[in-house]
Amino acid sequence: MIAGVTGKVVEILLVEDSPGDLRLTMEVLKESKMLNHVTVARDGVEAMRFLRGEDEFSHAMRPDLILLDLNLPKKDGREVLAEIKNDPSLKRIPVIVLTTSQADEDILSTYELNANCYVTKPIELDQFIY
Repeated sequence: MIAGVTGKVVEILLVEDSPGDLRLTMEVLKESKMLNHVTVARDGVEAMRFLRGEDEFSHAMRPDLILLDLNLPKKDGREVLAEIKNDPSLKRIPVIVLTTSQADEDILSTYELNANCYVTKPIELDQFIY
């Protein structure tokens, strides 16, 4: 147990292809006051295989939270979000979109796809934490 951290372990699926953004997000999660376990998917296809428990993910824990980048290889984050929210077994998992885009059309389209939250990624770690 980490000092100052209580409660159950929060299972997080982080869907991110950028090594820099991945490192930054992992650092923020490590600094948080919540006990968490993070699984990383590096593209949209891998994320959906994980969520559906396919292949090597057949024993994967169901995430309590999904952190989803929009601009992903193989399957775009918008497509992943739409699949999650249209699947009765997955749609109740909260999805936070983490992206560099500040475009109004991206914000509106992700909320139309039932994203729970939209967060624009900052450049610096300090901005991300606060």
